[in-house]
Amino acid sequence: MKQLVAYITAGFPDKNFSLDLVDTLLESGVDKLELGIPFSDPVADGPVIEVANLKALQNGFKIDTLFEISQIIAPKIETYWMGYFNPFYHRGLETFAKKAQEFGIKGFIIPDLPHEESLPFVPLMNQYDSALISFVAPTDSKERIATVVKHAKEFIYLVAYAGITGSGVSEDLSKTIEYIKTYSQTPLFVGFGVNEKTAQEKAQGVDGVIVGSVFVEVLLDERLTPTQKIEKISQKAKIIKEKINS
Repeated sequence: MKQLVAYITAGFPDKNFSLDLVDTLLESGVDKLELGIPFSDPVADGPVIEVANLKALQNGFKIDTLFEISQIIAPKIETYWMGYFNPFYHRGLETFAKKAQEFGIKGFIIPDLPHEESLPFVPLMNQYDSALISFVAPTDSKERIATVVKHAKEFIYLVAYAGITGSGVSEDLSKTIEYIKTYSQTPLFVGFGVNEKTAQEKAQGVDGVIVGSVFVEVLLDERLTPTQKIEKISQKAKIIKEKINS
């Protein structure tokens, strides 16, 4: 069965909401969680996730909030920390690696850390039994793909198009998928632009999808109560899970 990875912004609108939402996502068929660390300049994310990041910071999000949430949810669902390199660098990547091992966090998703620049951190990740998730884009050459995925762990993140999250762009990924599977048996998940309408198409040839903006958009809808937000996100997750496996 193909897997559904859900992205949520940690601590938005608050810690208790995040905990309740994760429990519901788990019941709705989500297999893995991408727990986003709010940052003031999320360069790979579109306006929806960017707004959620800023609102979370305005609401007083701290890295300790991330740790408190992670300690509770990681035993329930495979969890990955998604964030930009600045917070990891500022607090120390080893500090995060130690905490990740303590809580059972499976790995790190750092979109602004290119493969070449990530290599010096691989021994640290190995020391604490964690993974740096490998990114592949449709613009990558066959040779570069071979290099990037050679030692990939947990899963490979295939960016569906060159751009930011939440866009409606579509690209033919068949060749890129073929190259990845030639050089790696690591599970392959596609992200960027996955929603109820695109999920079935995006899931072709891969092992799962990563969904973020469509969930966070609901979190930003001020017309809904917290309970209604969780219910609506649950409905979307169930539809997407069904679509990718149909």
